[in-house]
Amino acid sequence: MERFRLHLLVGLLFSAMIAQAQIFGTVRGTVLDPQKLPIPGATVTLKARGSAWSVEATTNDAGEFSVPTVPAGSYTIEIDHMGFKTMSELLNLSIGSAPALIFFMELGSVKTDLEVTAALEITNPEASSPPVSISEQDILHTPGADRTSSMNFVTDYVPGSYMLHDHLHMRGGHEVTWLVDGVPIPNTNISTNVGRQMDPKDMQSVEVSRGGYSARYGDRTYGMVNIVTRSGFEFDREGELKVGFGSLNQTNDQLSLGGHSTKMAYYVSLTGSRTDLGLEPPTTYVLHNNGSALGGFTSLTYNAGPNDQLRWNASLRNDRYQIPNTYAEQAEGFRDIDSERDSFVNFSWVHTVNAYTLLTVSPFYHYNNSQYNGGLGDPLITTANRVSHYGGGQVTLGVVEGQHNFNAGLYGFHQSDDSLFRLEQTGVNPLTASEHIQPSGDVATVFLDEQYKPWRWITLNAGLRMTHYAGQVNENAANPRMGAALEIPRLKWVARAYYGYYYQPPPLSTISGPLLSFAVAEGFNFLPLHGERDHQKEVGLTIPYRGWVADFAHFQTDASNFADHDVLGNSNITLPLSIAYVRVRGWEGTLRSPQVWRRVRFHLAYSNQVVKGAGSITGGLINFVPPAQGFFYIDHDQRDTLSTGGEATLPWRTWMSTNINYGSGFLDLNGPQHLPPHTTADFSLGKSWREDWTFGFTVLNIANSRYLLGRDSAFAGTHYNDPRQVMGQVTYRFHY
Repeated sequence: MERFRLHLLVGLLFSAMIAQAQIFGTVRGTVLDPQKLPIPGATVTLKARGSAWSVEATTNDAGEFSVPTVPAGSYTIEIDHMGFKTMSELLNLSIGSAPALIFFMELGSVKTDLEVTAALEITNPEASSPPVSISEQDILHTPGADRTSSMNFVTDYVPGSYMLHDHLHMRGGHEVTWLVDGVPIPNTNISTNVGRQMDPKDMQSVEVSRGGYSARYGDRTYGMVNIVTRSGFEFDREGELKVGFGSLNQTNDQLSLGGHSTKMAYYVSLTGSRTDLGLEPPTTYVLHNNGSALGGFTSLTYNAGPNDQLRWNASLRNDRYQIPNTYAEQAEGFRDIDSERDSFVNFSWVHTVNAYTLLTVSPFYHYNNSQYNGGLGDPLITTANRVSHYGGGQVTLGVVEGQHNFNAGLYGFHQSDDSLFRLEQTGVNPLTASEHIQPSGDVATVFLDEQYKPWRWITLNAGLRMTHYAGQVNENAANPRMGAALEIPRLKWVARAYYGYYYQPPPLSTISGPLLSFAVAEGFNFLPLHGERDHQKEVGLTIPYRGWVADFAHFQTDASNFADHDVLGNSNITLPLSIAYVRVRGWEGTLRSPQVWRRVRFHLAYSNQVVKGAGSITGGLINFVPPAQGFFYIDHDQRDTLSTGGEATLPWRTWMSTNINYGSGFLDLNGPQHLPPHTTADFSLGKSWREDWTFGFTVLNIANSRYLLGRDSAFAGTHYNDPRQVMGQVTYRFHY
């Protein structure tokens, strides 16, 4: 078995594998004259709206063109041909999509001023479950979203998403996959990290999916956050210096530099932040709760030739948190510290085989270090240090031709951990228990995925993802997935349905020896963890109307061995557990507007969901005793979640943005009762001065409302929301 795993890993890393860096889509179309005859030789220019990136294509004898390596985002398409009026339209391109567009050119002997029409493909009619797209402007203007450790750019726009015990949750779970320029950042440790992997200021755009995944995606499947990073095409040998300061002595600062030529683009940033409010406090006051972060990020894109592109990303980040205390804990001498380091490097070789075929090889490495150190004054001094190394690769061959959008590929990684658990009980009867383990595991995946359009108004999606996991247990999974999207003619409404299975590999964590004896003495036990297996069903409807887009979905996820976590006694060690069965059922809706009155944009995200569990604890830390029969609520359960807001462009290069968040209340104690509902409002105001200065002012939780997020939960403890925060920021742009 060891020899098989070694050969498999070597094959994944160094063989001629097939992988697609999943930030690209394909733009293809047909250019016709007023008599619906093809126009050969027309020049099609695709220009990014937020950067200097552009590409040209020429229509063939059938009037067709195809551009296979287009990063997801917003573009302007210009089509020019002698004897016809030059036309221009907008296109919103999603990751992995391949819209087949039709353009009609009008006769005309001279060029005319371009008039940009409404955006094409705003409903993403090919997706079984469309993602939520967040632009760079959304990130920079949403109140508090561009702070170094903020998740507002997700929670303010994605239905059913919220922060709970300092973890991002979507659709009732916190197993979320992060992808950087399409390359996944593997992390099987779902509970020991609260630090972020990237600063939002380094993001150009983000796509967030909650379900309906094609076979290209796997692992942590309650949410997929796919980040398109700033590449340097947004800069022309320019730099930005952002300096901010606010209440609770917080500051979020960044220096970034970038530039590009016709063949290369680069971007580099250095980020630093600190605050007196690092983590969700257990009380309404802030005590022993400092947090700080220092990090750097760089991106390099090099066009080696007309058919080859090289992309490289690297990140290094260090977070340090004081563990917040109550007054009693502060008086007893609790001084616990959590230090985290995270770094990753990924590389992609993107090769255009021909106009229809794309080959990408993406090796990656991820390092994660979490060190929890109890203070010397703690009655029970806790040490929980873990170092994880992940090395692997992703490779996919994508073919877009005619009615087919086909992908086949491999994905895998090897994980090795080095973990130290130590408990030292002080006082009259001192006791020490420690354990040093070095577990390892492998994940290997093969997938096939096909998107077929028998007619323009219907898209069929089907795929198969097969995974082998070897670690503390050995498991195999074959997960079929299928879906359909039907575009209703004239109305342009899109009805969709999805049915699929997922597998999520388990963490490597385990305990034995003296530490297990301590756990047993405290009334706990520890069983081997198995992978989570999910079954998801979803139906939905997307309704566009004059630039407005409303989307509705109903889903149900049935999970076996649902991954969660618990706390070992009063030691502050968080260890994973799995629940026999969890069902998440809900309704979701989003609404996005165009620019109304040329000044105002609105957004709304609503979710109604129920998260219930049944059965026993099947793996990990065991101390929670579920009801003898029937369902019980999971601590992630919140029935109603609403986020709505808007942005207004004001005179004198000024803008204003607001957001309101409502929640019906999370589980109280172990249920079934829930905490009271809560509402907060945020506000931002910004102004640009000349071409090189921008000033911003932000207030979060304007009314300073305080409420419990959870109280004495068996899974997560007690947490309150953050108090009011007032911040100011200055941005200076310069050339070098």
